[in-house]
Amino acid sequence: MEFRRAEETDIANIMEIIKQAQDYFKKNGIDQWQNQYPNTDTIKNDIKNGNSYVLVDEDNIVGTVAVVFTGEKTYENIYDGQWLSNGKYATIHRIAVESSRKGQGVSKIILGFIEDMCAKMSIPSIKVDTHRNNLSMQRFLEKNGFQYCGIIYLEDKSERLAFEKVL
Repeated sequence: MEFRRAEETDIANIMEIIKQAQDYFKKNGIDQWQNQYPNTDTIKNDIKNGNSYVLVDEDNIVGTVAVVFTGEKTYENIYDGQWLSNGKYATIHRIAVESSRKGQGVSKIILGFIEDMCAKMSIPSIKVDTHRNNLSMQRFLEKNGFQYCGIIYLEDKSERLAFEKVL
């Protein structure tokens, strides 16, 4: 499998995976990634900023993620807890896996590539947030060494559970 930066030509495939995730959330009563988010403009901006990555298996995109290494404004304030570290960190956003590949360890493979990138860049921690009702993401994070740290609020004031993994 190849983990690489996404390109403009990947947008349709990325959006198909995002749509599958949105449908999954809706079907399971999770109010995350609804209301036209993330949309094509979100992914275009991720690509333009060099933050969008895809996992490719035999010429097929099987996973997508945005990784930011420049900090996250909404992480400056955390409530009912605290971050494990205060130094540099990577942030994972918009991780999604092609629906036919769910349960096959694709997210874990993506996380491994992100951890390798962090090691090469001397970034000692990864932070991520998720919706309170996204139990599968919470289980994935805890199973892969992330610790619950508290609550953050997005720019639209939506609450998210915050997690961190010190590498």
